[in-house]
Amino acid sequence: MAASNRLKNQHLLWRAGFGPMAENAAELDKVSQKELWALLLKTSAKKPEKIEVAQGLVDGLYKGIKDVAQMQQNPEQVKEQRKQMREQSREDIKNLNIRWLEEMIDSEAQLREKMSLFWHGHFACRIINSYFQQELLQVVRENALGNFKDLLREVSKSGAMLSFLNNQQNKKKHPNENFAREVMELFTMGRGNYTETDVKEAARAFTGWGFNLKGEFEFRKFQHDDDSKTVLGKTGRFDGDDVLDILLEQKQTAKYITKKIYRYFVNDQVDDAKVEWLAGRFYQSGYDIKKLMEDIFTSDWFYEEKNVGTKIKSPVELLAGIRRLMPMEMENDQAQLLFQKTLGQILFYPPNVAGWPGGRSWIDSSSLMLRLRIPQILTANDIMDILPKADDDLQGGMMEMTAKKVREVTKGGTAKIDWALVSKVFEQVPREQLLPNITATVLQTKSHVNDSLLEKYLNSASRENFIKSAIVNLMSTPEYQLC
Repeated sequence: MAASNRLKNQHLLWRAGFGPMAENAAELDKVSQKELWALLLKTSAKKPEKIEVAQGLVDGLYKGIKDVAQMQQNPEQVKEQRKQMREQSREDIKNLNIRWLEEMIDSEAQLREKMSLFWHGHFACRIINSYFQQELLQVVRENALGNFKDLLREVSKSGAMLSFLNNQQNKKKHPNENFAREVMELFTMGRGNYTETDVKEAARAFTGWGFNLKGEFEFRKFQHDDDSKTVLGKTGRFDGDDVLDILLEQKQTAKYITKKIYRYFVNDQVDDAKVEWLAGRFYQSGYDIKKLMEDIFTSDWFYEEKNVGTKIKSPVELLAGIRRLMPMEMENDQAQLLFQKTLGQILFYPPNVAGWPGGRSWIDSSSLMLRLRIPQILTANDIMDILPKADDDLQGGMMEMTAKKVREVTKGGTAKIDWALVSKVFEQVPREQLLPNITATVLQTKSHVNDSLLEKYLNSASRENFIKSAIVNLMSTPEYQLC
């Protein structure tokens, strides 16, 4: 059976954004996919406003390092100052996390923020320096739909990535291969498409790439190895920019990026013929990201049944999607960080340099139980009693959580929901059609709880109560975990 127009539009909104929003969910029956895609492009065209949480930190960092030089005679004072800066940085990263999540939920620029989330995982970076993280996020958001060449270059020259991958220590006669290896393995070609010699030679080319006290890119020419290198069969006195050009000349780079995008936006099961076609066009366009996404989102095959409602939502997609359909004011921002931590995806804290693996890794028995309870916790019908998994790097201040604290954060509901706005979505729907209509809006899957069984659990005291209980119950099903 062919998918309805509404289902196709919701499919596009879930994959190219974070799901339908209460304000416009009722319109999805009428608009075509072509019109909706044009709207997604238009609303994401503007340059994003910077999310700024650490404007003072760069001055603090600069001053702090100068002071450290003057205070060598007092190591205790140095230690205390460093500790304070780390604590401030952790606090700022929490704010950056919450503000970016709000942007994903509320921003009109759904496509840009969804693409930014993809690149945030692709260029995974885990450092406790809020200024560096803030600047890298802006690079990603500004270039998310632009040209991959520009994005790669700017990320590679960011203080965040150079620091995370130790290129500040990459010097002539003492090369550090970490940065060169990850640029090849994770950012461009993928493992198995270069040799160890290529990594060693590329590392020599990246010698001298670093950043100054203000976190800006700096080429330190006296630390650069200016001798001849051979990378992927090309020989010359290469520097880092030359190596990036050589990597971008490889068709394998276009293929690797396209395959990863296909997995993320279309289906975990890759259709090699489609990836080959998309990658060829991506390479020919000179790495135009927007054109690649247009090739995907405007194709007929994107809307085929096998691609609809088959992807497990990441924790961030799940949280943002719930909040878009149920507009809410959060009572406690800590709850959002707690949900992310317990479900296994904290923004700015990827598990390692490869980012979040995605797919089935999002679900285990404890995270599935919590996923099914989140709508109830948000709407005051449940208290969370599952502790987040320990992670040394995060326990240092990101989310120090005891069972008592978890209950405090989630007690009595964590949000005020605008149910009048949610009810408005269904105001034209007759009572007997209400449940099928709500189900079609909330779920992307063909299978769902039998209507007559579901009715038994719904509150029929009023139309609004019926809508409210239907949405919360449907969001608490395994089917809602898929988009």
